[in-house]
Amino acid sequence: MAERIIKSGKTQVQDINISYYIKKATESEKKVIIFLHGFPFNKNSWKYQLESLEDDITGIAIDIRGHGLSTSGHGFFSIDVFAKDLQAFIEKLGIEQVVLCGVSMGGYIALRAYELFPEKIVGLILSDTHHRADDNAGKQKRFDSIQAILRYGRRPFAIAFIDNLFTKKTIQENETVIELIKSSIRRNTVRNICATQLALASRTDSTELLGKITVPSLIIRGTEDKITPKALMEELHQGIKGSTFIEIPDTGHLPNLEVYLAFNREMNGFLI
Repeated sequence: MAERIIKSGKTQVQDINISYYIKKATESEKKVIIFLHGFPFNKNSWKYQLESLEDDITGIAIDIRGHGLSTSGHGFFSIDVFAKDLQAFIEKLGIEQVVLCGVSMGGYIALRAYELFPEKIVGLILSDTHHRADDNAGKQKRFDSIQAILRYGRRPFAIAFIDNLFTKKTIQENETVIELIKSSIRRNTVRNICATQLALASRTDSTELLGKITVPSLIIRGTEDKITPKALMEELHQGIKGSTFIEIPDTGHLPNLEVYLAFNREMNGFLI
């Protein structure tokens, strides 16, 4: 078995440079999976998944516009813009069809991508995400967060955010994962964090899309997720005909980092 190496890449798409990791299949390529990170993270949050892929799967993790090492271009962010960046990226790399795996914001992008170019998508893994737009209270919470970041900077935001993301056990015992998320937040500018908050607040509702999704879909939730309500994820599951809904115990909003072995087991089983 040939050793598979995760390589870094960069390509110009539309008005930006997209930075990505790629791990190419060493055997006859069966599928390509593209990983879409949450807010305000980057492609590093998918390394455990890239490392675990079977030899006939090509895996790609991208930095969304304005995150990680991808540039921000015109600076006007929306879930629609992120999805169209993804479409251009897929076309640029000459990929015929993909499975999309998105966590949180990445799930919103995956759903919008399915609306825009369903013919390119052969599967969905949606983790700790949902289909609803923010209500007024949700929007106001994001606006308040923007004001706090502008006034106090990223550090207080990062501390509060980590408390919401993870279980107490992870915070106390998994310094590697906590530092990864802190580093991700530090890499993002205040401007880009605020611009992404506005993108999240302005996203469209995908409820009507769910009944049109015909590809195999795996929905994953951490049982202790404080950010994404279980009721919304059950609604997502009921809306996508034939989807599978799995809860992973003892994990919060980012099961792909907190209990990556369990997440990888579900992911790889789905990709068979």
